Amino acid sequence: MKQETKADKVLVLGLDGMEPLTTKRLVDAGKMPNTKKLIEMGAAKKGLELLGAMPTITPAQWTTLATGAYPGTHGVTDFFNQDLVDLDTIVYGLDSRLCRSELLWNVTAEAGKKTLVFHWPGSSWPPTSENENLYVVDGTQPASVNYSIANIDIEKYIEASKDFEANKFFDAIAAANAGAAAADCVIDNLDLEEGEEEKKYDGVSEIKNKDEMLLNRYKMKKIKNFDFHEQKGAGYLDKVPFDRIESVISQPANWKFDIPADALEFAIFISGGKLRRPCLILKNAEGIYDTVSIYKSKNDPQPLVTLTGDTIATDVLDEVLEHGKKVLATSYYKLLEVSPDGSKVRMWRSTAFKVDCDDRWSPKSIYKDIIENCGYVPVFTQIGGSNIEFSREILNPVWRLNTLWQARALNYMIEEKGMEVVFSHCHSIDHQAHQYWNYALQKEGAPPETEFQALIDKTYQDTDEYIGQFMHLLDKGWTIFIVSDHGEQIHYEPLAKLGSPMGVSLGVMKELGWTVLKKDEQGNELEEIDWTKTKAVSIRTSYIWINLKGRNPNGIVDPADKEAVEEAIIDSLYAYKDPATGKRIVSMALKNKDAIILGMDGPETGDIIVMNREGCVGEHGLGLSTYTGYYGTSVSPIFIAAGKGIVNNPDLQRNVRQVDLAPTMASLLGVRMPEHCEGAPVYQILE
Repeated sequence: MKQETKADKVLVLGLDGMEPLTTKRLVDAGKMPNTKKLIEMGAAKKGLELLGAMPTITPAQWTTLATGAYPGTHGVTDFFNQDLVDLDTIVYGLDSRLCRSELLWNVTAEAGKKTLVFHWPGSSWPPTSENENLYVVDGTQPASVNYSIANIDIEKYIEASKDFEANKFFDAIAAANAGAAAADCVIDNLDLEEGEEEKKYDGVSEIKNKDEMLLNRYKMKKIKNFDFHEQKGAGYLDKVPFDRIESVISQPANWKFDIPADALEFAIFISGGKLRRPCLILKNAEGIYDTVSIYKSKNDPQPLVTLTGDTIATDVLDEVLEHGKKVLATSYYKLLEVSPDGSKVRMWRSTAFKVDCDDRWSPKSIYKDIIENCGYVPVFTQIGGSNIEFSREILNPVWRLNTLWQARALNYMIEEKGMEVVFSHCHSIDHQAHQYWNYALQKEGAPPETEFQALIDKTYQDTDEYIGQFMHLLDKGWTIFIVSDHGEQIHYEPLAKLGSPMGVSLGVMKELGWTVLKKDEQGNELEEIDWTKTKAVSIRTSYIWINLKGRNPNGIVDPADKEAVEEAIIDSLYAYKDPATGKRIVSMALKNKDAIILGMDGPETGDIIVMNREGCVGEHGLGLSTYTGYYGTSVSPIFIAAGKGIVNNPDLQRNVRQVDLAPTMASLLGVRMPEHCEGAPVYQILE
């Protein structure tokens, strides 16, 4: 007899970086009413925690949630996987072809349920099933839908002033450091040339410009990158580059249509400074300058957008250059300041997203359906960090708009396309955490920590608003799961110089002599490993690899000595103490065979798995999922379930693990367990 289905329709709201301690604090304060309702009517641990797998890294744990298997089993072990030949090279990890375990959405589609996988950054793209019931949207990077393929122009910060003598464009990517490019007068006219698609990221990308890596890492299939751990105190994404423009405010000239007699003009420059967009500064009814209108040219009387107040203008259509060819794209704009006398303007323009961009939508038809019914795919911003104005006035509200668009898109697919199982991912909390969470503990030269703390709370309140867009589904018989891959914590000690999400971690391993760099004739270290003297490297978040003869081309460690070298490395790491604090930096170091207890064994992790000590790890990734930090933050992910088939149990006694989500959903929906599943249904929450 066929098993009776306990739930017909299930929505997974995956909220990247959402953690239980902050959620519970704000729920108890009455600031997250939708989340509170889910908890009160559904099931969760009293502390809302989910026992996270390791490493606490986005693609690894979203894959764990979707398969019910640990990283050592499914094979997605970090943001980048390891090149098993070249130990200083990492391979982009958000690729479903790296996953060795069956994904639950393939099971539900096979069982006849219309299943949507919406921007799930862990083994969702390319689609791994041709079943007509499976619908997949992107997931090739965690940031935002279409970011890695539609983003064709970096964002801009514009200052216009009567005091400037010339228009200048500061190209962030052309510079060695963001915003430090030599100032050049912008060329007004450009003879466009057709360009071919760039191939610069197809092979191994050796990172020379760190700013370029931050913007283009999603395009890089393989990376050679060394982390010297020179950054102090800042969040990982704090210094993401943006173009900066200085523009002269002057009296209008050569406009081909009538404009107000008291208007002033300036220009902004897009597409690397190659395209000019003239702007008018206009007075209001009281005679005060407070409005900016942006035009495609002085021949077009219809402005691209008119800005006033602090509202963000969305879906602004304009032509942007892509490899020398003009294509239609959308952008966001916002005024930051207009002097009442018109002598100064500050404003922001977002990245530009190409409109014709359905490459990572399956079937492609849903791209057109969604943009016609829900609006264009929202653009992306990475501006913020220690600049509280940028974080508060740009980063946070842009992310709110992003989440509300996603809610419209998901509800459209549910209501108009008949989706029955939805796996969705939202990156708002995690991205903002990497920008400014760290400044919620006072840093020298930064604004007061309370301003960043208030912004953290605002991020969670925005998340509750997002959750609220789906509460009506509970009345329609849906079951809703709130889950995350990890939380975000604020470290209160110097970061351990061991482990790096984007390449080889030199720091401690170089200091201990396990990793050695080549030197030039003057004895200065080069950014190149001396494999004749290097016995091991720390690469990615938690992994150390032995430079082994017979396995690695430049191996120097005899296989017979491998275990002894591993023991010596582990001993040296336990003995090492941070010079600044006098404390050890490692809480756990295991050989690969022993790391099975963490689900981190197997050929894709490392010869040694390392977890850094609590307090000296970044927002997440380098330590255990049970860690806590400043301002009541934690690395722990979250778990809440409510709706059809879920009992009311807000004080669940059982520990719920990330590997338990997939089998719990399978049991609830009456479908088979995904192959390789290592978790178990949480029977204690099922009717």
